[in-house]
Order: sequence, then structure tokens, then C-alpha cells
Amino acid sequence: MPKDEVALMQRVHDEHAEVLWRFCLRLVGNDRGHAEDVTQETLLRAWRHGTILHSPPAAVRSWLFTVARHIVIDDWRSRKARPETPVDEVPEQRRSSEDDADELLLSWVVAEALTHLSEDHRTVLLECYYRGRPVAEVARRLGVPPGTVKSRTHYALRALKLALEEMGVSA
Repeated sequence: MPKDEVALMQRVHDEHAEVLWRFCLRLVGNDRGHAEDVTQETLLRAWRHGTILHSPPAAVRSWLFTVARHIVIDDWRSRKARPETPVDEVPEQRRSSEDDADELLLSWVVAEALTHLSEDHRTVLLECYYRGRPVAEVARRLGVPPGTVKSRTHYALRALKLALEEMGVSA
């Protein structure tokens, strides 16, 4: 990142971060950790959309507050759509040490096969499958259309299957 962009982002942070954090704190019902997460994500989006940083301070602050509000609303909608199951309601699964060893060995083999994929393919598989993120969020994070994420995922799975077959692993 060029020094002028770093200085610009530092200026935006110095001018707006504290007020933005207090705004986020009110939005999330005084949950300090959540407010910090929302503030960080908002500033990250500002950095990604660098053109907003060149606007007058009032416009920047307005944009930051709007983005923060949208992040909180999206988080709320996401939680509402996928309610968390309390831990005490999840049935305990019994596993043998053989299952653990097989799973560990398989994870090593898959990790090795992933190194044979292109960076784009590896990234979408890690985001969608390992981290469990929805296609829309992965698309936003990578700055590509959702259709591109779906296409990359399709071809990445094919490439992973081929890499595993070359390593002698059969489905």
C-alpha cells in the first residue's frame, strides 16, 4: 500500500474511529466485542472502497455510519435465519481412536492435495467449505461476482478430486 494511502487511512481512523465505535456500541446493545468487530469491518470496507476516503470528513462519517448500520442489520438477519443451537442440546458423539486416526490422516492428505490447486481455487474452497461462509459473503470478500465464486468452487472441487486421485485416494 502506498504511503499516501496509509496516511489517508490513518487520518480517517484518527478522525472517525472513536465516534464510529461508540455508534456501533449503541447499535449492538453495548456488546463491546461486537462493536469492535463492526467498527473494524466498517473501516476495512472504507479501505477497500478508497474513493470514499477522499471525500469531505462529514461525507466519510456519514458513509461509515451507514455501512456500520448495514453490517449490524446483516448480522442480525443472518443470526435470525440461522439460530444457534445451544451446546447442551447437541448430542454427544462417540468416536473411536481409529476414527480419529483415519480423520487425521485424511485431513493431511486433503491438505496436501489442496497445495496442488491454484490460489483462486484453494481460496474459494477454504472460504466456502472450511470456514463455512456463504457464497455472497465470499464474493464480497474476494471482490468478485457470486457466479464467479460458484464457478471457481465447481472447478476447484474437480481439481481437488483429480489431485486426490493422482495421490492414490479413491472416492
